[in-house]
Amino acid sequence: LSSPLLSLPLHSALFHSTVCVAMEDYPEELTTPPVALVALVGAPELHPLISAYLHSEQPPINTLALPDFSKVGVISGKERRPVDARLPPPVGILKIDWLWKHRTRVPAALVVLLNREQVYGDPAHWLQVCTNLDNARNAIRVRNTRLVVVLVQPTLSIGDINDDRLVALRKRAEVDGKCFLTLTNEDSSEQKRSLARLGSVLGEMTNAFYREEGKRVKLRLEKKTFSSIELGVRYNFKVAVYAEFRRDWVDALKSYETAYTLLQEMIATPIELQLVQRLVEVKAVAEQLHFKISTLLLHGGKETEAVKWFRQYIAFYRCLIGPPESNFIHWAWVSKQYHVFAELLESSASKTSPLPLSGSAALPELVVTEQELQPGYYYQVAAAYMIKRRCSFEAVSMMFESASAGDLLADHPEKVGPPLYVGQAPRLLGCGSPFDVQNPTEKEYMHHVITQERMFPHSHASINLLMKAYEHHKLRQAGRMVYHVGSEMGREYYCAKDYVNAKRLFDSVAGMYRQEAWVALLWASLGYMRECARQLQLLKEYVEYTLEMATLPPLLDSNECQHSVFGREFGPAGPLSHSQRELLFQEVMKLLQGKQSVLPARDGEHGLAVTQLEPVFLEIDIVSPLRAVLSACVAFHEQTVKPGRPALLTLSLLTHLPQTLEIGELEVQFNQSACNFVLQSSRQDDVFSVDAQTAKDHGLEIKACLDLDLQPNKWKRFSIDATAGLSGKLECLTVIARVGRHSSICCQVESPASREEVSLWKFEPQIEMSPMKDCGLSFFGQKVIQVEEAEALADVMLKASSTGLVGEMFPVSLHVRSKDQAVHAGEMRISITDSSTMPSSSPRETHADSLFVELYCTSSTLPDVDGIQDQKFQKVLGMIKLPTVEPNSNWSTMLYLKWQKPRPVSLFVSFSYQSENVVESSKLHRHFVHRCLQLDCDEAFAMNYQYLAPFRRDTLLLTGLGSTQMGQPSLTSVSIPLNEKSTLLVSAKNCSPLDLKLLSITVNANDGNLCAITSAKSVYGSDHPAAPESHKDFLIGMGVFPGATLMPGETFTQLFSVHPVIASPALEIGTVCLQWERLKSLGASTDMCCNNCIAELKDLPNSQRVVSTYIQLPVVQVEEPPLVVTLDCPPHALLGIPFNLSFKIQNQTPLVQEIRFSVVDSSSFLLSGIHSDTASILPFSMDVLSYKVLPLASGLQQLPQINLTVVRYNAGFHQPVSSSQIFIFPSAPHIKTQMP
Repeated sequence: LSSPLLSLPLHSALFHSTVCVAMEDYPEELTTPPVALVALVGAPELHPLISAYLHSEQPPINTLALPDFSKVGVISGKERRPVDARLPPPVGILKIDWLWKHRTRVPAALVVLLNREQVYGDPAHWLQVCTNLDNARNAIRVRNTRLVVVLVQPTLSIGDINDDRLVALRKRAEVDGKCFLTLTNEDSSEQKRSLARLGSVLGEMTNAFYREEGKRVKLRLEKKTFSSIELGVRYNFKVAVYAEFRRDWVDALKSYETAYTLLQEMIATPIELQLVQRLVEVKAVAEQLHFKISTLLLHGGKETEAVKWFRQYIAFYRCLIGPPESNFIHWAWVSKQYHVFAELLESSASKTSPLPLSGSAALPELVVTEQELQPGYYYQVAAAYMIKRRCSFEAVSMMFESASAGDLLADHPEKVGPPLYVGQAPRLLGCGSPFDVQNPTEKEYMHHVITQERMFPHSHASINLLMKAYEHHKLRQAGRMVYHVGSEMGREYYCAKDYVNAKRLFDSVAGMYRQEAWVALLWASLGYMRECARQLQLLKEYVEYTLEMATLPPLLDSNECQHSVFGREFGPAGPLSHSQRELLFQEVMKLLQGKQSVLPARDGEHGLAVTQLEPVFLEIDIVSPLRAVLSACVAFHEQTVKPGRPALLTLSLLTHLPQTLEIGELEVQFNQSACNFVLQSSRQDDVFSVDAQTAKDHGLEIKACLDLDLQPNKWKRFSIDATAGLSGKLECLTVIARVGRHSSICCQVESPASREEVSLWKFEPQIEMSPMKDCGLSFFGQKVIQVEEAEALADVMLKASSTGLVGEMFPVSLHVRSKDQAVHAGEMRISITDSSTMPSSSPRETHADSLFVELYCTSSTLPDVDGIQDQKFQKVLGMIKLPTVEPNSNWSTMLYLKWQKPRPVSLFVSFSYQSENVVESSKLHRHFVHRCLQLDCDEAFAMNYQYLAPFRRDTLLLTGLGSTQMGQPSLTSVSIPLNEKSTLLVSAKNCSPLDLKLLSITVNANDGNLCAITSAKSVYGSDHPAAPESHKDFLIGMGVFPGATLMPGETFTQLFSVHPVIASPALEIGTVCLQWERLKSLGASTDMCCNNCIAELKDLPNSQRVVSTYIQLPVVQVEEPPLVVTLDCPPHALLGIPFNLSFKIQNQTPLVQEIRFSVVDSSSFLLSGIHSDTASILPFSMDVLSYKVLPLASGLQQLPQINLTVVRYNAGFHQPVSSSQIFIFPSAPHIKTQMP
């Protein structure tokens, strides 16, 4: 549960320190179960050992250690009366110290510890032992206490034992063999066994003692030798206590119930005739008996029966109030009962082993609700009776104000003695002996009780109980109960005059009451909050709470208010009725109008008054609780309006106050302050007099005088023209109603289409719900109207020649043309957005300095930066200031875009200016012109890279076991041989729609010491075997060429020789640099701006016109090849003429390489030589396979291929197809050379 009450400073620690917990008022012997008591005498050095062991037993046994036999008399008692003796009526019911005495001074058994030296010593020691035993027997004879004799010796086998002396000792002590034990104090194992025997015997002796004591008291009950009920209650209480000593919980519960039933029979005479002290004593005894019964039931797991018993118990004794002047004593007692039972329920929740109890037969079969099993319920009821105690005491305390006599019962201890019986008052001691005592009179007792009650912190005690109830309700997620308890705590804080905490609590509670629409509870809470604000001198809060109370819907008439909200009263404001609402409204309106003030909270302070130094300004929004005080709706009749034209709107006002709300002046505010206006009341009243000159100084338009008075629960409508000023959105924001010279109410305006009714008045009858008479305005009316843009006095044009390319300075023409008026203070705001990812974004959402495109302009366009203009271009930071443009004149400049990525962009231009040259431009409306140009961008070239081995010289690379071969490009990684010249093919394809001139392609090596790169030749076209497309092929030169013009889709290839001299798993070869430019012949255009772009592009300097594109070559792996295979054959052959074909296999490793080879025949040749075999190649040597080949067909033919397998690496080598082709001429070629 998330509750605002959690954050309030409740100061619970203070209340715990000033108000005692109910369970702590009881003595320890009442709140804890009785424990058997035994006395120890003799051998004092063994007392701690025996006491610790008996305390650890189950059940435990307490010990009374006597230092020597001279102190044994403290456990002796007075002589008992015979069981059948007649007893006089007692002066009390339960002796106040009886239970304490039987737990600490009346042992069930006496353990006499005798040393062996004393027993077996000389006659003098034996005589002393006999004397001590006689004294011990005489001390316990009256109470029938059991006697146990323990002989203490170091070990069992200490020597000869005189049996005659032991027999004499047993006879002297008059105990049997079971009660005569031996204890060893040196042998640890024997000591444990001795202590165990002692504990077992003492357990039996104590049970026997308490059983016989209980039987003795029961026998007296059976003989009925008394006539007073008090003795019956006392004897049954004793029987129950003796049963508890024996752990006989069933018998104890039965005896307690019998004593409780007899106690109820004592209340026979009318309560009004009973003495106060007598009632207090009876209820104190009943409280003690009920505490015992509830404890036994709860600890036995009988929560339901305990609740039933408490219900019956509290129902009987709640009616025993007594005389009226003692009512507060009774309610204090009732509150304590609920408090104690709540703590018992809390403590029983942690018990896991219930006692073996049966249900109580005296309880009726009633249903127990879930609420009655929660401790928080009893804490809350205890707090309610604590509050009732305070109220009763406040009613009777005035009767004893004039009493001049002192409190006799609070005098010196020499004159006042403690009470002898439970529930009785202290005794007055006479001047003679201590036994000359007398009980106080009723008047003396009441004077003492009232004196003590005045010092009791009632409110703090109530808050302490309510805080506990709040914590329990919060754990149960009981939200409404949490707030109800919070309201009760607020009342007690108010009674304790802690107005700060009271106001905070009621503030939180009132929020929930508003949501739940609990009007009566909200009325009472607001009444307390209103009084707290008055006490704290909070003028604004006082007015707000009073107005909110005045707008609550009435529930009952004043004649029908016979019940209360909180069960006691309605709060400081009285009952919620129409007449009471009118009184509050009249009071607060006179306060706001300055006609009267509120009475001061305390003497010597000024009252609350609305003055010029302390004005009141109330703000009401759509979620404010004061929304019922004043609600405003505005609806424009049209959706758009021209600038400077009037826009008709309807203003509707509503109030739920009980009487007419007089408004002297109404100010309507818009988001454009120039459109604000004021409505003045037609009444001429000094209270609402407004200075018209002040309104004009603030730029406010004063409308005609109208009747602004609002009738309760009726909409007041005004149709007014508002002059639209600036273009854009015109929105009505607030309405300020002035109800006095120094008091105003500011209300947020709502649209009729989206307005929601006030929740408290939604279902009230006779309420006009629609704010507009026109149904269309009621359902679709808005408080916003769109003001159209004024007719522009200037025009902005953006033009570009063609598509932009990545890396180049792309020109865009920006042209401003004025019409009939001059353009002053022009500002050009430029921004760029990515059209591919943000097609709907506005120019305000993206900055011009985006990551992939940059914007430049000529340095003459921008103002000087630090007085220096030595650069041709400068970066544009979003805004360009324009000079004054004369009427019908032009101003133009060039913008340059430089792309880093090929993405389409939108170029937004927002041009703002003013038509007059005014220094304070803020007072003059600025005109705006917006333009947007979509620009596309393409990559100029698509690059392709490929590494080739030397012609007919191939290497075996072990990367991937030959999966990557020379001539087969890999997209992920490429391997090249060490110390071999590989050919790098760099292809540049024109992928733009424009004709481009490629000036040069170069490769710059990162480190020439690691890899040498030289240019081989340039190829225009793609007839090269490794080229991907088919184009016309011709030679340009050996790496140096004046430039190549590439049409769209054409490819230019440049060859480079790469010679690595170091092995590396990742070698960075270098960077490819392309220098290119657009062709100067871009063609003619009919658009003047496009022609300007073309001319500007031609006029660019060479450093800006030529574009350099740098591309990093991919990383390659350089490794040393183990084998190099070279194919040796002529470049061409003749049909039918044989030629030599050889394969040279070179081993470049220090190991012998074994190879298996096979030659695949070709149908175009006849082959002479070994077709398949195995050969071994020595380290750093070469083996040659020679063949004779006879061509059988002409044309381009495929030579026989050889397949090699290196056994050591299990790697195969396949000859590339491109290096094993040869052209066969049918006859010898004849080349005819013609000289010029």
